[in-house]
Order: sequence, then structure tokens, then C-alpha cells
Amino acid sequence: MELNAYLVKFLEIGRALEELKMFPAASKLSPTEFRLIREIIVEKERGRSIISSELARRLGITRSAVSQLVSKLEERDIVKRVASPTDRKIAYVQLSDRTLALFEEQCVGANEFTERVIAKYGEARLNAFLEEYNALVQSFRETRKEMGK
Repeated sequence: MELNAYLVKFLEIGRALEELKMFPAASKLSPTEFRLIREIIVEKERGRSIISSELARRLGITRSAVSQLVSKLEERDIVKRVASPTDRKIAYVQLSDRTLALFEEQCVGANEFTERVIAKYGEARLNAFLEEYNALVQSFRETRKEMGK
């Protein structure tokens, strides 16, 4: 395959991954909202709270985008900002009382979807694909680092 064909395939793969819909159309949370809430839950399980800048880093989006997302979720009573007791400049993002049930409800649908994909594709094939995918991602990261990007 020629070099430009690989580039086109890489771009097609990226676009296809962005378009994957693992949640039903009627889902109450977008994939990004779901990931944000998951990160808050992970920290809560560790006995800690999380701030917007750390959410931005983990989600791979800007702090401004996280701030907008948190504001939208606050309006829907899904998350809340809680001031740090020791530093007035810091606000933690925490879940509202009803959010855990909402998150778990959406997990059920996503898990059902995932189970069906695995049943169609095959667990051994999926594990082999994921291993190759991880190697490819590592190659991308190493190359980007070598090129100073």
C-alpha cells in the first residue's frame, strides 16, 4: 500500500471510532459525559475528589471544554462544583445524588452492546485486535515524541 493510502486509512479509522455508538439513541449521557462521570466515580472510590484540570487531562480535552461540560451537567443536576475547604481557588467536581443510578443504568445498555459485539466478532479475535491496536498506538506516541510533537 502506498504512503498516502495508509494516511487515508488512519484518518478513516479515527473517524469511524468517533462515530461508534455504544449507547442507545435515548441515552441520557453522551460518551464524553459518561467518561467524565466515570472519572469522578473512580476518584470517589479511591476516597478522593477531582478538579476540572485533571478531568481535562484524563479526557484529552481542554479545561474550557470541561468547564462548559460541567456547567451543562450542573444545569441537569448530574454534577456539582464543591469548593475546596483549604483553597478557595479550587473547586472539586462531584456527583449529584441521582447520578450514580443514571450512570449504572447506562452501563447496563453499554455492557449489553459490548457483549453482543464480542459474541459476533469473537473474544480471541478481539483480544488479538486490541493487542495490535495498543502496539499501533504506542508506535504513534513514540513517533510523535521523536518528532517533537
